[in-house]
Order: sequence, then C-alpha cells, then structure tokens
Amino acid sequence: MTHHSDLLVLGTGNAGMAAAGVAHNNGKSVTLVESRDVGGTCAIRGCVPKKVLVAAAASLDVIARAGEHAISTGEVQLDWPALIRRERTFVDGVPDMFKASILNRGMTLVTGKAVFIGPNAVEVEGETYTADKIVIATGSKPATLPIKGWVHTVTSDDLLTLEALPDEVVFIGGGVIALEFAHVLIRAGARVTILEAAPRVLPRLDPDMVDTLVDYTRSLGVTIHTGVTVQSIDRDDDAFVVETVIGDETVSLNADLVVNGAGRRPAVEALDLEAGDIKADRGRIEVDAHLRSVSNECVYVAGDALATSPQLSPVASYEGRLAGENAILGADAKPDYSTIPSAVYTVPAIASVGLDEVAARAAGYDPVIKVNDLREWRSAKTYAEAVAFAKVLIDPKTGLILGAHLAGHGAEEVIHLFTLAMKTGLTATDLATMTYAYPTFSSDLKFLV
Repeated sequence: MTHHSDLLVLGTGNAGMAAAGVAHNNGKSVTLVESRDVGGTCAIRGCVPKKVLVAAAASLDVIARAGEHAISTGEVQLDWPALIRRERTFVDGVPDMFKASILNRGMTLVTGKAVFIGPNAVEVEGETYTADKIVIATGSKPATLPIKGWVHTVTSDDLLTLEALPDEVVFIGGGVIALEFAHVLIRAGARVTILEAAPRVLPRLDPDMVDTLVDYTRSLGVTIHTGVTVQSIDRDDDAFVVETVIGDETVSLNADLVVNGAGRRPAVEALDLEAGDIKADRGRIEVDAHLRSVSNECVYVAGDALATSPQLSPVASYEGRLAGENAILGADAKPDYSTIPSAVYTVPAIASVGLDEVAARAAGYDPVIKVNDLREWRSAKTYAEAVAFAKVLIDPKTGLILGAHLAGHGAEEVIHLFTLAMKTGLTATDLATMTYAYPTFSSDLKFLV
C-alpha cells in the first residue's frame, strides 16, 4: 500500500520537528518516520541528560572552592547511581510526549527504518510512503576508527545509563564528548585519560582558549595525550588494555571502560541514497546553498545528517525550519552560520562565536585581537575562579566584533552578548559604552573590547 503526503520527514529530532512544523502550520499533510526513539538525540541521548551530569559536576566544583570563601566542608561524595537515576527522569516519558505532540497536530508518525526506493519514495516495514518533498533529518551516529578491538568501546549513550562508576576510563579521541564527560567523571572519583591523534584536543576551536581549558583539566587530574596512535584494545577479564604509541614509546593503559570519543558522522548510509537519486560521497550528502540535494530537487537535508554544518541542536532546529520553508513555501533561504554561538560544557565551560584568528585573516581582515586573563580581575577573584579567559577579535575599520572566545567567567552565558552584538551590528564602542548591572561577569565585557 502507498501512503502520500505533502512532506515526508525522516527523523523526529530538532531538525525533523522544525521542518514538520513549518509544513503543518501551512496546512500541509506531514508524515514523520522514526527508526529509534521519537524526539531525537538532544532530548534523549544528548544535550538534556548530559547537562544533568554537568550540573552535578558544577556543584562539586563549587564545593571544592568553598574554602576560598571561608567555608569549611567535610568529605563530599557523589552517589553515582542516584545521579544516573535523577538524569533518567529527564528522559523518561519524553518519547511519548513527542509522539503525542505529533499525533495531536494531525501529523502521521511511522516507526521503522526508511529506505529509499525512488526519488520521492521510501519503504518502511513493507509499506511505501511518497511525498512531494522529503526532508532527511536522520541525525548522526558515533564515528568508528580502524583500530583492532574497537568493538570494545562504548559511546556517550552508554555513559548516560552507566549504573556503576568505573575506576579507570580511557577516551579515544579528544573532542567535545571526551572533554565534557572527563570533567564529570574526574570529579565523581574516576581516573580519566584522553588519547588524541591530532596535535591538539578540540582542534577546531581557538587554540589559546583550548590551552587554557587543557591546563585546568590537567590540574584536575585528567591525563591528556596528543599526537598518539592507538594500536589496539584488548579485553583482560572484566577490564581492557589499550595499546598506544605516545611519542616514541609504546604504552599499555589499563581501563575499566574505553569510550569512543572520535566524534559523530551523519546517519544516512542505511537509507540507500543511490536509490533515491541522492548524490553523496562517503555518507556526506551533497546539497546546494538552500539545503537541497544537488541531484534530487525533491529532497532537503538538515541537522546532523548534514555533514557540512556544526552539529548543534539549535543549528538543527534552524536548518530544519529553513529546509521546511524552502521545500513547502518555495523560499530560497540560505543558512547563515556566522553568528551561531557554541559551547563546550566542561566545568567551567568554554564558548565561541564568529571567527578565530586564522579564519579572520583568511577572510581578509587584519583584526585587533584583545586577550585577557581575567583570573586576577575582581569579579573572578570574588568567586575564586580558576579559569577566566577572553579573546575578542575586532575589525579596526568598522569596529565590528569578528569573533569572541571565552573560557570560564560565565562563558556559556556571556557569549550571547557578543552574539547579539554581531547579529545586530553593534560595535566594540557600543559595547564599551553600555551601562551594565554591576558587579557581574557581563559588566566586564566593556573592558574586553
């Protein structure tokens, strides 16, 4: 049997729901297909549950610095199983909530794996679904590495349901997942090692900002090795041995848990893109500036299924909305990523928006670069901050903010002031002459520009 809709959406995460919402609000029929939990990664296996663990780590961090405020504390321990139970309360029932939202708005929800059988048709569980337009919003999945014994690694999904805290954890890969969970696990009482093949962890972020974070992360007891080659992962009874080359030395590391920190890639390979006349290169769907497949004008791609944009849930919602508008309304919107902020939720966090030094010079700017170590500033000392760093890039010709890179000092919140300035065209002078509530971290912004 064939079922037809105006819009067919593959995936019910942020991108898929945003695209479906556009179509529904414009009176179009919508069918969504989900192969896993309704609601997607962010709400169920990503941002939301992870932040519960980060919040616990932040509380432990505050307690650790209590002595600086003349507060005496006794022995403090984290009840890991209880924390995981609390974190799961943020997830339990969420798929049903998303499902109810879809059905209550009169949209159709299909569960199962979609496979293209034509340019505008997919098959799910033996049924055929066609549509005038299709949005691929299937999200991402953990990347894999060609390392012997890789099957022994676990993912961030597994960490979010980990009932017992391991003694020794090794992350292979030094990306966002590794750094964020390292800050949680080390404070919970585990020993943590990060192995990164590249010369730096978080290689896509401003190096000075990252160096500030790395120095502090090491001070917590996390071991970070870069430029390493992991050769194998072998099981040893209930534990594992990670064979790696660090410098010129082969080192064996023991671990109770080996975590895949190699990042994520688009989850599109199982769709049979070729059958849908969707051009792709090694799982990277090729799209034009309007998020439309270069080979199939019926198909749009949004969210983590799109390999060329930041893997952030707000970006997924943004792209999903644009894809929906372009597909349903015939709009010709192009995504603009220039003022989208991002944060890495270590404790404390780091955050960025706009260009770094290399990108700014490549774009033809000769930026004014203002770097500040804020740890001796009154605001930072008041809260005994161990990390407080800011780097701001300014165009000397226009005074416009080109980029901002912050560590600690409320970075994940203050970054939005820089984002707002960039989005609305406020200059460094505008920011410096504003009146702020004082004393606040935000009030320091006038001295950062």
